[in-house]
Amino acid sequence: MKFIKEIFPYVVILLVVILIRSFLVTPIKVNGQSMYDTLTGDEIMLLFKVGEINRYDMVVADLIVDGKKDDTLIKRVYGLPGETIKCENGIIYINDRKIDDPYATNETSDFEAVTLGDDEYFLLGDNRSISLDSRIIGPVHRKDIEGHTNFIIWPFSKFGVVKSKVE
Repeated sequence: MKFIKEIFPYVVILLVVILIRSFLVTPIKVNGQSMYDTLTGDEIMLLFKVGEINRYDMVVADLIVDGKKDDTLIKRVYGLPGETIKCENGIIYINDRKIDDPYATNETSDFEAVTLGDDEYFLLGDNRSISLDSRIIGPVHRKDIEGHTNFIIWPFSKFGVVKSKVE
């Protein structure tokens, strides 16, 4: 009985950590250069698993190939559910209105209009010339988005909220 009393607080702490990591926040590592120059590919960030997803949020999404998770991507949300998004002459239009594109490191290649379903998002990398994003893989379903991220915890020289180009 004494052993159970001694170990009980540690079990509770472990369960709380597991629950927080499973349902609220967890660390993620940035790989690759598709979000350059916002992210350089060596950061560790916090992934927030709850909350609303808005235009220009950075999200972590599962890349689904043949019905199975193939990889995890960090991209920026451009198209929201129900919207129609296209790119003509390097300019992005949502519902036929030109939008600001302050995050693009280089020109966006043109793509045909895509009308998003009720649970679909159109994701783009900031470094468009090398990004595997919705222009190639198509819209991403909400269930395949693990959460949003904007807080770097490593390296310490970049610690904090990622600076926004849109205010």
